Amino acid sequence: MSIAFDRDAVLSGLEPTRAALPKAYALGQELAPGIDRVCLIACGSANRAMLGIQYWLERYSPGIEVRRYFPAEFMAIDPPRLNERTLVLLASKSGTTPETVAAAHFLRDKPCQVIAFSQYGEKPLAQAVPRHFLVGDTSESFAAMFMLMQALIGGVMSAKEGWPLGEKLLASLDALPAAMCDAAQQNEARAAADAATYAGDDRIYHVASGPGFTTAYVFGVCILMEMLWLHSYPIEAAEFFHGPFEIVDKQTPMILITGEDPSRPLMERVSKFCDIYAGRVMSYDSRDYAMKGIDPEIRPIVAPYILQAALKRFSAHLSVLRNQPLTTRRYMWKVAY
Repeated sequence: MSIAFDRDAVLSGLEPTRAALPKAYALGQELAPGIDRVCLIACGSANRAMLGIQYWLERYSPGIEVRRYFPAEFMAIDPPRLNERTLVLLASKSGTTPETVAAAHFLRDKPCQVIAFSQYGEKPLAQAVPRHFLVGDTSESFAAMFMLMQALIGGVMSAKEGWPLGEKLLASLDALPAAMCDAAQQNEARAAADAATYAGDDRIYHVASGPGFTTAYVFGVCILMEMLWLHSYPIEAAEFFHGPFEIVDKQTPMILITGEDPSRPLMERVSKFCDIYAGRVMSYDSRDYAMKGIDPEIRPIVAPYILQAALKRFSAHLSVLRNQPLTTRRYMWKVAY
């Protein structure tokens, strides 16, 4: 199986997303005066992309309420505050996720503003909502949907509350695909070496804080667990010393994911502990990557996607050494569930 990194394919696949960024930002600005509340609804990796968006809304917005849900739980709760001043974002890579499509139909009788993000317009999710953004045929749909959702929410914050980083965000999101490719290529040699070291392990723990947990979850669960069938468990740094750290010894494989957001000290504390008590640690720090074209004030927002791009090279090499293509599934799309 080929694992060569194809920079041109990644960049061309993300070109439609880059082109749509101004439209997403402008729509956020247009909707902003009528929005007091944002609900973020998705499963899997899309839900974790929303985790970062929720983090920055909570960090920067003095007045916008934000909630994040899994679609099935959202419908079960049926929040009573879904009024005309509520903006709902739905996301599904395939556009066919049953629970997310069901949530779109559920919302038809609600007065909210509803926008969906997925790959293809002919799929059920895009067909079920009044507005949608499409990222098209890209291998980086996770990053693509984040880019458009973050642009839209950046537009809301800028227009409603005078958030001063809106234009910097838009320019940095435009530069993100190239910066991700740079990170992947920078990490190639290390990824191959780490894969050789950890190919025989069947468990790996991932620790991250704040928006960095997006990467810990998506890489750990949606790639290593889903595709390579590893016992791969993401741990939040804020919770690490309240039980999970008891599994650490000199043989425990760990990935530490450290960003540049306000939660960084939580990861620095974990790192200091692991320097003493752990013996097999892969440490990934976004400060080690140049992020060309990314504004310094926006680096913390996009750091999870830079680290995700770097870590994906590790999983590519690991898949070869374990003789298991990343397209492998045991149950997903194959059985009723």
